[in-house]
Amino acid sequence: MQEAVRKLTYLIFLRAVLVTVLLGSYYLPKIGFSTIAQPVVFSYFVILLYLLTAIYILFLRQIKNISHYIIFAYTQIVIDIIAETILLYLTGGLASWFSFLFPVSIISAAIMLNRRACYAVATLSSCLYGLLITLQFAGLLPLTTDIVFMEKDYFYNIFSHITIFYLVAFLSGYHSEKLYRTTLSLEEKNTILSDLKVFSRDIIESMTSGVFTTDLNWKIVTFNTSAQKILKCGFDSVEGKDTSEIFPFLGGSKKVSLERIEGTVMVAGRSVPVGMGISELKDGMGKQIGIIGVFQDLTEFKAMEAEVKKKEKWAFIGELSASIAHELRNPLASLKASIDMLREKKVSSEHADHLMQIALSEMDRLNAIITDFLLYAKPQEPNKTTFDLHQYLSDVATLLRSSETGKKNVTISEHIEGQMFITGDPKQLLQVFWNLGINALDAVTDGGNISIGTRKTGGTVEILFKDTGAGINQEHIDKIFYPFFTTKDNGTGLGLAITQKIVEAHGGRITVKSKGAGTTFRVMLPANN
Repeated sequence: MQEAVRKLTYLIFLRAVLVTVLLGSYYLPKIGFSTIAQPVVFSYFVILLYLLTAIYILFLRQIKNISHYIIFAYTQIVIDIIAETILLYLTGGLASWFSFLFPVSIISAAIMLNRRACYAVATLSSCLYGLLITLQFAGLLPLTTDIVFMEKDYFYNIFSHITIFYLVAFLSGYHSEKLYRTTLSLEEKNTILSDLKVFSRDIIESMTSGVFTTDLNWKIVTFNTSAQKILKCGFDSVEGKDTSEIFPFLGGSKKVSLERIEGTVMVAGRSVPVGMGISELKDGMGKQIGIIGVFQDLTEFKAMEAEVKKKEKWAFIGELSASIAHELRNPLASLKASIDMLREKKVSSEHADHLMQIALSEMDRLNAIITDFLLYAKPQEPNKTTFDLHQYLSDVATLLRSSETGKKNVTISEHIEGQMFITGDPKQLLQVFWNLGINALDAVTDGGNISIGTRKTGGTVEILFKDTGAGINQEHIDKIFYPFFTTKDNGTGLGLAITQKIVEAHGGRITVKSKGAGTTFRVMLPANN
């Protein structure tokens, strides 16, 4: 309704301006007042128009709904047409040039109302204008001019004016309708856009995670309620600040990373762990307009993580203790049985020697278990130096070929060329390669193949041990690095566990892949620059 009232106000104001400028100019000397046949009536007519303007202004306050607006607009335009007809008669009728005011009223109808109103006003204008000219032609109304008009002048004048009226109605109505539809479409889109903005704002404000946006210079623009609660600050205290002032761990790099960032911020004198994701903020055209960050307080998560790790540690210690006890019990039982039989001295000399060999063998087995466990539990610090990785892998391949006891036709191929220097403990890494090579050799059968190769990707060197053996059972593949887990009859189950420890001590990691036949172990170590 505000828009409708504003249109009516403009119409009233425009009418007052036209009355003042066009009709007021007739009172100036030598312009037109002397040509008016009834100057007194003309003066009263001008006063009436001003009076109508005042009445219109008073009635503006009574418009409460759209029906009031339509009635009031039609009333004004109809009165305007009647007034224009009277003005046309007072200023000469057929000879008056004020007939242009009729198209003005038609255009006003297009602006104020609709296309149908344009044609209604054009019809009324045509009727009144035609009636006035016809009455003057018939001599019922006098002509206030000395110009002599022929019969054809009357009819042509009526025809041309009516044509112009309807042409103006068509054009203004067409554009009015088009403008009306465009306005409705824009209003609908604005409403949808406003609803989406409110919806988006409500979503962001309802999130438990902190959300902030920045401009292209990384200056804070928005800071949702959860962000203010996490950092215990108001929006006024962060607005316009650089993100590095609020989140020091972001630094000054000003780079958008797909990886999650973790750091700490000071909140009320204490350090709070924060996890954050940062991405580009784009407009509807896909153009970057800033940065959007989403972060969470990780205090509870870190506490839970520490508690889980603590429980996992104790569970691992319990499982490890049970495994140690199980591994030690078997050789101890054999050792005890052998000693008991020797103590009773009821066995032959030859059998006594055999029992003694069993006892010594079980002692060696116990010593191997304890040695491997100590190496796993407390590995030595790597004595790092730079060495040729390919030379050591070639040595491992040579040793594996010489240890193919009971296995014929096992091919050990090397996919290494030239030299590749890395930094690490050669002795410890040689043990890693040997353990992987022995495992591969145990896995393959006669006619099998073992492949040893390397490749460099970025800042990482990968060492691959591939075999064509039966593969690892999928239910075992997640346990092969557990201490004392083994599927071999004579294994301690510490080989791969120690291997993993050594690799991690060198800043690397080891993975295994086995689907169906064949297994691939991949050792990833930092490469030299």
